[in-house]
Amino acid sequence: MNKMTKGVLCTFLTATLLAGCGSNNGTNNSNAAEEGNTGSGTAKSVTLKMFIAQPRFKEQYDNYIAEFVKKEKADKNIDVSVQLEMPTADNASQILKTRLASNDAPDIFAIHAVNEIPSYYKAGYLEDLTDQPFVGKLLDSVKPSVTTTDGKVVALPLETLSWGYLYNKTIFAENGLTPPTTLTEMKAVTEKLKAKNITPFVLSYKESWIPQLVLPLAVGGMMKTADPEFVNKMNKDEGSFTEMKSAIFDVFDLINANGTAKATEVGGDDGAAAFAAGKGAMWLMGPWYAETILKSNPDLDFGVAPLPISDNADATLINLSASTSLAVSPTSKNKEVALDFLNYVLDDQASNGLFQAMKFNPVSTVHTYESYPWITEATTYVKAGKSVQDPAIPQSVKDEVGKGLQAYYAGQMSQDDVLKALDKAWKSYNKVNK
Repeated sequence: MNKMTKGVLCTFLTATLLAGCGSNNGTNNSNAAEEGNTGSGTAKSVTLKMFIAQPRFKEQYDNYIAEFVKKEKADKNIDVSVQLEMPTADNASQILKTRLASNDAPDIFAIHAVNEIPSYYKAGYLEDLTDQPFVGKLLDSVKPSVTTTDGKVVALPLETLSWGYLYNKTIFAENGLTPPTTLTEMKAVTEKLKAKNITPFVLSYKESWIPQLVLPLAVGGMMKTADPEFVNKMNKDEGSFTEMKSAIFDVFDLINANGTAKATEVGGDDGAAAFAAGKGAMWLMGPWYAETILKSNPDLDFGVAPLPISDNADATLINLSASTSLAVSPTSKNKEVALDFLNYVLDDQASNGLFQAMKFNPVSTVHTYESYPWITEATTYVKAGKSVQDPAIPQSVKDEVGKGLQAYYAGQMSQDDVLKALDKAWKSYNKVNK
């Protein structure tokens, strides 16, 4: 679903290239592997381009890629250079679409499983990975998120998410509070916190993907309780976001009225630092920021709870989703090496360290590390039936709501203006994807 520092970061991890090596055209990797295994012959050199919009995990990816480079050299006698491009989440989708449309596809790129796989697959941008070894290691609960309607696995899931909002468990415990189950209860919690001079919410709207988080929570809650056909209706140009007006704006207004100042100047990293420092008791954010939060305050005790969107407690639900997933371009000239890397991401031994370092949920049978407390807490809601699958809202609509809610917070758009923009964005999506 992520969440990033500003700008585009590029990392170049370059293995030693042997003198006299020619560039790889993607057709002789198997020969290179045979030569490498016999200990004779000239090593092949391959430049692998990766596009992953998670710059906060730059160090973790750098380290893991470096180990892959060593392994590929040892196993197949292939010298691999990796160009890792890490744009911000706000810019990544548009940059990637432009690259794919102009036949400049990275060999490996990250996409959002729920939001982007359908349209990317239809456009022919995703390699069929069904027969790759990693597929057999995926958990049964995770595999459907990266599987197309015709049964093909087209990505490797990195992040599976159980989320709502984050709350400071210490602040809640010290003030005798528990996560509210209705909007009225949430209002009472905010009043109790303010009475103790504690700011209820951290606000961080500099990056548009953050305020848009209220949308899938609101739509998911309403689809589970009152309007199960909402997405289907929108896909047929028969629905409208006016049906979701109260679910979206009642809680969003409550958060904004009880939050930290200068929200449009605070991005994800600064928001994480503010939450870690106790400057707000709650944060509209998912646990994908756990690593960043704990880097600021390793002792912070925080939890995950479902966000109330109305006074119907049945609509207060944890969102279940698979977001960041790795795909391979069908046009890659280095497809064998790209596939080797994807399979290494779920390596039986090395994978645990990578996923644990980034504090991701387990996605594979090879993941044996102990679950984190906030994951365990979210799972209790899921087991109690208090969850909903992330609604399949087009990424272009989520982009629009992010910008719209930024403008709404700044007083530049009305509620009705935002809802009309969302309806228009979905209709535009339908025209292109019918």
